Amino acid sequence: MNIFGFGQSAEIDIVLNDAESRKKAEHKSEDGRKDRYFLFYDGETVSGKVNVTLKYPGKRLEHNGIKIEFFGQIELYYDRGNHHEFVSLVKDLARPGELTQSQTFDFEFTHVEKPYESYTGQNVRLRYVLRATVGRRLSDITKELDVVVHTLSSYPEINSSIKMEVGIEDCLHIEFEYNKSKYHLKDVIVGKIYFVLVRIKIRHMEIDIIKRESTGSGPNVYHENETIAKYEIMDGAPVRGESIPIRLFLAGYELTPTMKDINKKFTVRYYLNLVLIDEEDRRYFKQQEIILWRKGDVARKSMPHQAAVASQRFGDARQSEEAQHPEDQPEVNCSR
Repeated sequence: MNIFGFGQSAEIDIVLNDAESRKKAEHKSEDGRKDRYFLFYDGETVSGKVNVTLKYPGKRLEHNGIKIEFFGQIELYYDRGNHHEFVSLVKDLARPGELTQSQTFDFEFTHVEKPYESYTGQNVRLRYVLRATVGRRLSDITKELDVVVHTLSSYPEINSSIKMEVGIEDCLHIEFEYNKSKYHLKDVIVGKIYFVLVRIKIRHMEIDIIKRESTGSGPNVYHENETIAKYEIMDGAPVRGESIPIRLFLAGYELTPTMKDINKKFTVRYYLNLVLIDEEDRRYFKQQEIILWRKGDVARKSMPHQAAVASQRFGDARQSEEAQHPEDQPEVNCSR
């Protein structure tokens, strides 16, 4: 309702030029709901139309200019007043003046850099937004359209297997192996666990996928752990010399690529957590970091660029973890 001349006298709609053909991706919103958004990749052009529709035909709409923005921003939930923008583009669609009828404006942002993957986590959100604004003297009229960005990577050149020995002196000695250390989001983790020495009555063993989200920097880093999956690999007591196979399909879980030091605001890492529980409910565990990456459905022109960016971003995550967070290194725990 427009009372005493106040209120919005026009509506804005943003329509992408390729809306009918562009693929959509499911993405979790801040409130936990899953919605589908238009999907973009790094280097793609963002173009479309801004429709400004007057609510009262025949009545003029005075404005201070009409513009469209495309921006990427990081929002830390504990610091909501500050939005950290890493991409910010603006196109002026109309100079200050007046509209006497509904009008459509074309826009195009060519080969837009979108360096990071869209992400919604426990304490942080990274989003890309198109925002159209009709400037008004008292209150602007705005419309936002969120889009989702995926970062693609190529197969890693080096993807060595993970081999480790875990032991508690004179009571437990196991060897475990995973087929590789870097997995794409639809991959399968294949491995085995070999019991060299068993003097503890083990009744249950499982593998957990743990996501660790770290926000902040320096001494003000906050870690949030989330168990993404629990996979039972043994129910019963193993014996010396027994080998347990592992085959864990990642496609069924909500995973993102590993995200390392994104704009110096947050990091997302993933770990495989091997857990053994004995008959007295004591827990023995060992964590190992893995790198997750997104494989493209089809080859894209921007793949070499994204592969280089991903390689620089991820690096050797395990070495970085050891150097920067020695207190977070996995350890075997045999206490009650």
